[in-house]
Amino acid sequence: MDEPTAPVDDILGTATQIADLLVEVQTRVNAQIDATLTELLPEVRERLGVAQPEPAELPGLANTRITGLSVVVTPAAVATVVPLSKESLGTTQAGRQAAADIVAGADERLAVIAGPCSIHDPAAALEYAGFLARMRERHGEDLEILMRTYTEKPRTEVDWKGFAYDPFLDGSSRISVGLVATRMLMCRITEQGVPVAAEPLNALTPQYVDGLITYNGVGARNVTDQTARERVSGFSSVVGFKNSPEGSVDSAIQAVVAARAPHEFLGVDQHGVSAQLSTTGNETGHVILRGTKDGPNYSAAHIAETRQKLAARGLPEVLVVDASHGNSQKNHLRQIDVVRDLAGQIAGGERAIRGVMIESNLVAGRQDLDQRHPEALEYGKSVTDACVDLPTTEALFAELAAASRARRAGAGRG
Repeated sequence: MDEPTAPVDDILGTATQIADLLVEVQTRVNAQIDATLTELLPEVRERLGVAQPEPAELPGLANTRITGLSVVVTPAAVATVVPLSKESLGTTQAGRQAAADIVAGADERLAVIAGPCSIHDPAAALEYAGFLARMRERHGEDLEILMRTYTEKPRTEVDWKGFAYDPFLDGSSRISVGLVATRMLMCRITEQGVPVAAEPLNALTPQYVDGLITYNGVGARNVTDQTARERVSGFSSVVGFKNSPEGSVDSAIQAVVAARAPHEFLGVDQHGVSAQLSTTGNETGHVILRGTKDGPNYSAAHIAETRQKLAARGLPEVLVVDASHGNSQKNHLRQIDVVRDLAGQIAGGERAIRGVMIESNLVAGRQDLDQRHPEALEYGKSVTDACVDLPTTEALFAELAAASRARRAGAGRG
């Protein structure tokens, strides 16, 4: 069936309607599964010679800290109700090919991943996507521009976990609604011809946006998680690994090695059922330099050191640089200086730098989210890390495009 149409500002309303109906369906499915297992498992016990267990409870032993268990929509059900359009499919296919070619060196342009630190307002996100669509048209010969559509946020301690988990920003944690709305939003963005990038934090969430993600970046807090490395070894997208918050590039390199290898691990299928997954390994894996808690790591010396470490492990000397986070020391305006330095390196012929990440939004800066009054938020301004605004982003794109042209021209002369 076709995705229910909805105005931009009613994505959450439509997602709520879809989620409520799918939860009803899934509740019925779960009841049928329980009934079928109740019917069939006694026969299995009998064939194995296992005695019928006496009814027993586990007082104080199981679920002692679980306060609720809710039915959630499944990836297969959401994909059926919110299918991908030809335009979305075309955008992702072209975006993945371009990003993979840039990582491999077959495409000499520069990848630029720009957008809000986190998505919290569908209307603002779609307005930003329109801006990127115009920038892609302007700079397409020099840059492959992707949009940050991060709907999951890693937290150092406790805070808002992202649009996929709390889409109404009020602590109601309507996860099924968030998952549906995330897919709807990414469909709308890719229909504008803008490829999307994400940061997968959960083993389950990537399947809800299957076929929509061009680039997945594994964050600094998750880079040492072997299960995360195994998962992305099977991703169809291009994948990058950030250095750890303490600055360990070796952790990111180890992640690249692990993700490029095949793996067997426990996961779930499109119906949310446990499954053994077998992967080929992801040959697009690469390092993302995002700075450290003590300072940046984007200088020419840092790039050279990272290249040496990659070469020592027999890996391609390929990396992406995040202009924000540790490299900007949490000052969004310092991204301007980071990009200027990177543009100089690129124009000077540095070929290892294949991409740049920029945290950007409609409005500069950041604001605090009051979950008691989410309606009070300023439109287009980040609720997590501070971002640069559209005029600044436009200038940064122009600077990077010029650097990309200069690098290609230099390679041609060589």
